[in-house]
Amino acid sequence: MPKQFDLLVFDWDGTLSDSTHAIVVSVQEAARDAGLPIPGEADARSIIGLELHRAITVLLPDADAAQLELLAERYRVQFHTRSHGIALFDGVAEAVKQLADEGFLLAVATGKTRRGLERALDESGLRPYFQTSRCADECFSKPHPQMLLQIMDELNVAPERTLMIGDTSFDLQMANSASARSLAVTYGAQPLENLLAHKPLDHFDNFAQVWQWLQTNA
Repeated sequence: MPKQFDLLVFDWDGTLSDSTHAIVVSVQEAARDAGLPIPGEADARSIIGLELHRAITVLLPDADAAQLELLAERYRVQFHTRSHGIALFDGVAEAVKQLADEGFLLAVATGKTRRGLERALDESGLRPYFQTSRCADECFSKPHPQMLLQIMDELNVAPERTLMIGDTSFDLQMANSASARSLAVTYGAQPLENLLAHKPLDHFDNFAQVWQWLQTNA
């Protein structure tokens, strides 16, 4: 069967990496450190995928600039203490290697900082398999399409040959705005009802299902 897609773009946290819990706890502990209201789990999950300062503004709209900066600084500290050894979801490493061997172009579009993604790529051993990546401190935050548009331009791939895979509405909105297609995963940050409104090609409850779909359809 001929390939439908040449370029597969993955979100990182909650899609390839099982980091949602660490992010939620880091947000909550950072708020505690900063003396700000501690968000519930659902609220903390809802801003995963956004650039950090934008996420904090959405989460705590009444905080002033100094409080927001303190919260951002405390989040970085809290997450750094939890980030080492965060596992990939089962099957991710094998799937990424095989997709690269099969000739797909692979990329990452993430709400992480460049420093955070570089560390994650090194710790996971997946760096050699991704042709390029874009991070939230070098592009407009998701759901703005800049990350995806730059990736497609760099790799010279048309939108209709590009597939975005992510766990948040921000990933799917970004794909739609860039005229690319998308797959949704429900094992990360956001529930299925948040994702279906953005019309992904399909949705999956674990990475094994993603991998099976890509083998059959990508």
